[in-house]
Amino acid sequence: MGYRVAVVGATGNVGREIIQTLADREFPVDELIALASERSVGREVSFGEDEVVKVQDLAKFDFQGVDLVLSSPGAKVSAVYSPKAAAAGAVVIDNTSHFRVDPDVPLIVPEVNREAIAGYTAKGIIANPNCSTIQMVVALKPLHDLQRIRRVVVSTYQSTSGGGKESMDELFNQTRGIYMNEPIRPKRFTKQIAFNVIPHIDVFMDDGSTKEEWKMTVETKKILDPGIKVHATCVRVPVFVGHAEAVNVEFEGPVDEDEIRAALRAAPGISLVDHRQDEGYVTPVESAGSDPVYVSRVRMDPTVDNAVSLWVVSDNLRKGAALNTVQIAECLVEDYLS
Repeated sequence: MGYRVAVVGATGNVGREIIQTLADREFPVDELIALASERSVGREVSFGEDEVVKVQDLAKFDFQGVDLVLSSPGAKVSAVYSPKAAAAGAVVIDNTSHFRVDPDVPLIVPEVNREAIAGYTAKGIIANPNCSTIQMVVALKPLHDLQRIRRVVVSTYQSTSGGGKESMDELFNQTRGIYMNEPIRPKRFTKQIAFNVIPHIDVFMDDGSTKEEWKMTVETKKILDPGIKVHATCVRVPVFVGHAEAVNVEFEGPVDEDEIRAALRAAPGISLVDHRQDEGYVTPVESAGSDPVYVSRVRMDPTVDNAVSLWVVSDNLRKGAALNTVQIAECLVEDYLS
């Protein structure tokens, strides 16, 4: 049995990656519909090796008869069109931030809380978490099962692709401009991103946190355990694709390093690459284009009782967005729609 699948935001970074992932994983698509804004109408996107799909106007599209909508157009657009698609009978998997904290919308990472997908019937919408949250909770899940986590302190090193194609272009143009002795004029970022790091992602909140840091806190609680305390510092770095995180995890009881490594090694979606030597770890560049969440630099923290530090890396466009979306769709097909 195949499905009519609409991809909203089909011409963006994540939309293109979703379409590629559907093809790579041989998702049962009878018809792929590519949707975007009016300015993209008529453009063509490739689906698999042989099929080319023309982009249609989202504003004029009738979702009647569509089975699944994989949506990544931006929060404001999604707020309008995801409910319309759900009202027409489709199940929507939404990549934007708009529905993530809605109590009637499940927030899903299949390796962590697949069972929560059942809640999609409330509104016909499933939310895909923030990219930085996804890779962290995949790494935390087997540890939380081993020994309950009390607190997490995380510093992120997030690539420019998390801000979209224009952010990647700004990194490229600024880097080239520095070599050409051209003046730096930030547009997408608040400060120079080339050869620099910026401790500021999304807007500032009243307590001094940025919204990206707030997202990691509230989403981890919703996905994994509301009792976990999370303190995040989110930083944009001059990398095109791939997010990295330095994660310190404090447990409620004793933990053993060998047990931690065994739990990580056995967990779905994780690749443990941790050799205490040169090149014995994974960097963002190496994660680009691959599916796993990589965990490296596993070591006990001697300054806190029952704590471990990890280095967690993943392709933010794949597991952080497109792959997780398609995995949710696969779970829906297997458990609810077949």
